[in-house]
Amino acid sequence: MSGVQTAAYLARRAAQKERVRNLYRRALKDTLNWAVHRHLFYQDACDLREKFEANKHVEDLDTIDKMIAEGEATYNKWRHPDPYIVPWAPGGSKFTRNPEPPSGIEIVYDYGRD
Repeated sequence: MSGVQTAAYLARRAAQKERVRNLYRRALKDTLNWAVHRHLFYQDACDLREKFEANKHVEDLDTIDKMIAEGEATYNKWRHPDPYIVPWAPGGSKFTRNPEPPSGIEIVYDYGRD
């Protein structure tokens, strides 16, 4: 392989690894949305990890791309319709409930002292 081909191969491989890592993280977080109890989540998480580990040995770049596309399609098909959102995160029930005062406004806590 020439230097350009090697660089292209390594760049594509790195992009695939990143896509697989992102897919695994999203699927794992979504598994937590479906599990009612932690002991159910642990079993589902182990099953998910086994699915990813089963294809760890694949080296063909085109096959990996197809598998990633199938995995993302499956993830989008089985995504939770109402995922859990931490209350203080964007989209949560407490998000910006008590927003910070705008810049330029100073709050002085002197409690009546001169």
